[in-house]
Amino acid sequence: MAEISAVESGPRGKESRPRGDRASTRDLGLLAAVAGVYTLVQLTLFVPGSGLGWDETVYVSQVARDAEAAFFSAPRARGITFLVAPVTLLTPSVGVLRVHLALLSGAGLFCALLVWRRLLPVPVLAVAGALFAGLWITVVYGPQVMPNLWVALGALFAVGCFLRAARDRSDRRALAGLGGGVAFVALMRPSDALWLALPLGIATLLVRAWRRPVLLLALVAGAVLGCAPWVVEAYTAYGGLLARLRRASEIQGDLGRHLAFDGHLRALDGRLLCRPCDVPWRRPVTAVWWFVLPPLIAGGVLAGVRLRRHAVVLVPALTGLALAVPYLLLIDYAAPRFLLPAYALFALPVALCLVRFVGSAGLGGSDGSARAGGPARPRLLVAAVLAVALTGHLAVQYAVLDGVAARSRAGRVAFGRVAAELERQGVRPPCVISGAEAVRIAFRAGCASRQTGGHDAAVTPAGLLAEARDRPVAVVVAGKDEPPPYTHGWRLRRLPDLPDGRDCRAYLSPSTRPAPGTR
Repeated sequence: MAEISAVESGPRGKESRPRGDRASTRDLGLLAAVAGVYTLVQLTLFVPGSGLGWDETVYVSQVARDAEAAFFSAPRARGITFLVAPVTLLTPSVGVLRVHLALLSGAGLFCALLVWRRLLPVPVLAVAGALFAGLWITVVYGPQVMPNLWVALGALFAVGCFLRAARDRSDRRALAGLGGGVAFVALMRPSDALWLALPLGIATLLVRAWRRPVLLLALVAGAVLGCAPWVVEAYTAYGGLLARLRRASEIQGDLGRHLAFDGHLRALDGRLLCRPCDVPWRRPVTAVWWFVLPPLIAGGVLAGVRLRRHAVVLVPALTGLALAVPYLLLIDYAAPRFLLPAYALFALPVALCLVRFVGSAGLGGSDGSARAGGPARPRLLVAAVLAVALTGHLAVQYAVLDGVAARSRAGRVAFGRVAAELERQGVRPPCVISGAEAVRIAFRAGCASRQTGGHDAAVTPAGLLAEARDRPVAVVVAGKDEPPPYTHGWRLRRLPDLPDGRDCRAYLSPSTRPAPGTR
């Protein structure tokens, strides 16, 4: 197999750096501005009034003060709970939690871009950061208690450290950053860490200048260290590693040959989860950028080849492709957040392609020096066309973001009403809620959530009846679903509708005592 060529090195084997050894104040300010705007957009457009989603509630309940932990299924990892524990242990405020994560995600984007400063010019990094941060998916998941954005930032950081360590044997900080970045990704989502380490390990073996055991050691050590809590928990709570892997596969629809391209296209319309993804595709315009992405990535790789920086754009492009493989080919459902790591890495070649195409960032030579870009008028015309296209793209992203944020706020209000009515009917801590949307309703009501069936089955019907003798139990039924047989004879009460519009009712155990005067 032909080897991938290493990045060109400068005199005495040291890497050539586009902007020198130290970033200027202007360079740092540019990257900080991108991260700052990203944080501000989160705080302005999504954070106010947003409620916890179902997965978020599961994660938060593990470390929230005065809350009973929801069932933690086999595929999940606890990395994100470590990130939010300092806040959830102090306050139950969702708003404070959102602000905490928005600030952290902005700082994380800055750090992930900063590590690339010795590899690509800062204007290219700023464009890449803006492109990634401008996606509605990136804005929505910045302040959310979900691991995918953190996998994306960790992967971007790790790949940058990998290239720096591969090019400069004396860069020990980059080597440590590589191991730490992979460990961070593994802590968030162990499977993603393996797909991250795989192409980097292959590149280490294929590139003659990169064949150093220490690079492989950093990759392996990082993956092992980050996966260790998940593996230990597999033996303490799931019956062993193989048993947990099998259960995780079952919950995700049995991993295998599944083409999910169509589902991901439809999910770009603002669907946070498309399972099954057989819904109408009402706004195809939301997926236009998906079709533009491949040629822009290819253009960025070609630009990197011409600038003799091909590895700097080829490695993130191939690593992003590897991170997308399981979600496009092995899982039979779609969620936009799954591809965030790929989008973060793809943003680099795309940004290089756009900046090179316009010719306005001084990328004329292989050393990053400026070169005249031809007549000014054609360049201005190209810049104007790109500006219009990007403006339209951002307008579409904002429209989708606005809809997602509105649904999140409506969901918070709806679940608050359901929890308030249950409390009025006597469902107060210590209490148990089962059935439709039990996780979110229980968390709002201060109860424990228990399911007798499905992927989150944690109790038998007999066990739930036993709990009903000692504390209030409510079984929530939505829409046309029938109540379970063991609720026969329980008190039936109508609840406010769920956020999706389904009517909702609760079957209350005899141990539930409503407030005086409540009907």
